Amino acid sequence: MQWWHPFTFPNGVKARGTKGGGSSEYCEELVRAEAQCAFKYSVEGKTVLDVGAANGYFSAEAVRRGATKVVALDTWEFGGVENFELVRRYTPNIHMINRDVMDLRSNPIGKFDYVIFLGVLYHLRHPLYVLETLFDITIQHLVVETHIDLVDYHRPAMVFYPGAELNRDPSNWWGPNVQCVIDMLKTAGFSRVEHSIHPFVNDRAFFYALK
Repeated sequence: MQWWHPFTFPNGVKARGTKGGGSSEYCEELVRAEAQCAFKYSVEGKTVLDVGAANGYFSAEAVRRGATKVVALDTWEFGGVENFELVRRYTPNIHMINRDVMDLRSNPIGKFDYVIFLGVLYHLRHPLYVLETLFDITIQHLVVETHIDLVDYHRPAMVFYPGAELNRDPSNWWGPNVQCVIDMLKTAGFSRVEHSIHPFVNDRAFFYALK
């Protein structure tokens, strides 16, 4: 059973994650740093949607930080649902929805105070469409974490990867620069956008969009 995010169970048993491609210790340190970025703003007493939840690390972290309701959204089409179900056994107030983010307009799931959208944007064929969809279901904050490219180009732009140019992964489609993500979020309707470079990886960044 392979895990993307690491997870420590209440009895101390650890599931080793593969995110980041390093040692299990590096993976744990990486996701802890990402959690600090993803939850820069408090989720205590709020409803949270975790888009692209994988095996549920950030969903469980939202519960740990006091969210009143957490919905984890993913398709789980490539496996991992058993891992998520195991996490949910120890965090039963996470609600699981097996649905593609592209389908949220035709098959809505409600609105959420705080939406996290980590490591998904560059996998989308239609990123602006999805950001507009997320605007409609976000009440307060949307947090986006994504791969970035063209870091020295100051006009908003994206690199298109038609094959497996990015990390030998054909599901990676886009490399936006920082200004492109900011402008897409504002075009989607958000009033203010902040950003910070990923604490571990220079070609990734976090964006904080406020309604």
